Amino acid sequence: MKIFSAEQIKAWDMYTMEHEPVASTDLMERAARECTLWIIANTKFNQHIAIFCGSGNNGGDGLAIARLLAEQHRKVTVYLTEKGVHRSADNSINLNRLQEAKQEIIYINSENDLPALPPDCLIVDALFGYGLNRPPEGLIATLIEYLNASGNTIIAIDIPSGLFADKSSKGNAIISAGHTLSFEIMKLAFLLPENAMYTGKIHLIDIGLDRNFYEITPASFEIIPHQLIHSYYTPRQRFSHKGNYGNAALIGGSYGMMGAMVLGAESCLRCGAGKLTCYIPSCGYTILQTAVPEAMCVAEKDEQYLTNLHLNGEFDAIAIGPGMGQHPESLNVLKKILEISPKRLIIDADGLNLLASHPDLFNSLPANTILTPHPKEFERLFGHSADQFSRLQFALKKAKQYKIYILIKGNYSFIATPTGKGYFNPTGNPGMATAGSGDVLTGILLGLYAQSDETERVVLTGVYLHGLAGDKAAEIQSEEAMISNDIIKYLPEAFKAIKKPEYFDEWH
Repeated sequence: MKIFSAEQIKAWDMYTMEHEPVASTDLMERAARECTLWIIANTKFNQHIAIFCGSGNNGGDGLAIARLLAEQHRKVTVYLTEKGVHRSADNSINLNRLQEAKQEIIYINSENDLPALPPDCLIVDALFGYGLNRPPEGLIATLIEYLNASGNTIIAIDIPSGLFADKSSKGNAIISAGHTLSFEIMKLAFLLPENAMYTGKIHLIDIGLDRNFYEITPASFEIIPHQLIHSYYTPRQRFSHKGNYGNAALIGGSYGMMGAMVLGAESCLRCGAGKLTCYIPSCGYTILQTAVPEAMCVAEKDEQYLTNLHLNGEFDAIAIGPGMGQHPESLNVLKKILEISPKRLIIDADGLNLLASHPDLFNSLPANTILTPHPKEFERLFGHSADQFSRLQFALKKAKQYKIYILIKGNYSFIATPTGKGYFNPTGNPGMATAGSGDVLTGILLGLYAQSDETERVVLTGVYLHGLAGDKAAEIQSEEAMISNDIIKYLPEAFKAIKKPEYFDEWH
């Protein structure tokens, strides 16, 4: 799914009006009708609905929704901000239609006009839409805070009022919605943690915008579609052997941290790598040979952590970092890998921390290296970002600068590519916020990278599979009881799912 900017969404509306063709008021009516149907289907018949409308087109949506709800004999009260202000043309048309329908309209001209709302009243927020370009202020900001403090359920139309679609809204007065009825596609603002408290559950409403515009218009950001991952899937050939599926090396481990290597090794093999060799300090030899007998194991002379490395062969892909620790001498291991300059390299965990402490090594990163930081690790690597929107752009800049892939882990994990394209991953759940989950992801990526030199394909498939296995685990184990090994346990179910061309889309 493409993620369009506010400017592109406006152009999509205009394109639809021109090419369908359809009048702007009729397109607004279409959107209002679909929102009304959702509200009717998800609320009680006798529930009081208070609709707060601004002076722009989002307010026009709200006015049309009020009229359509009233026609269905729903109890509706309409509140309009500031009598006498300039209104958009379509807002004025829908205001006239509502007045002709004899619907009572209450104007909010001062704080004294803020209404008393009964506890069971449903609030519909239609104050501002995606076109908002400056923070709400004055009476409108006060109204937003008042509605949030009411304790009532709020349904936001298009986007919670006060939230910018594609830039940071820090410091704004913003509606905290329980549900957001947005149109056609996700907005960038919905995918970032700083806005999670405002959007509630997001429901995408199809209002029939012209599909051709979507197809021909490029977007800087995209949500990984299941169909793409399905197209990447390649069944195993009947007459094949382990040599056809790659030779991988996993480097890491230290005293007390060998579990990270166990998780990485098992998930690598579960993703189809033909052979895996683990390079570890000697303290972990018995642990790894016992826990993952399918993996070969080379124990270096170091007892508690790696200080040197003796690779004994050619590898299709190498991953370094899980459980390795940050002992100063372990830097030698990372430097040796960078000197080898493998064509397929993954750096995670303590490998990232060692890299962050020696930024002179960035220029030694081979092209198409995959870095997998969580947000704090990203900050240690590249510095502080003012907000999460800035961090996306910063990640894209660094990916392009070093010709690498940067996977920032989290809900809707973000992948920055060296071409300037950014992807969000739609799979995964809060149950995966558990120790070792990142080590499992590293193993998944390593197993896939050993089998393919198409880096973007590997990163997108790996993060998608990781999240999907977590979703499968949560269905059975629950989010609360999930541990990282459960993600590995449900990788077979995730592979079965990507073999199918269709998968349930949570937003529709």
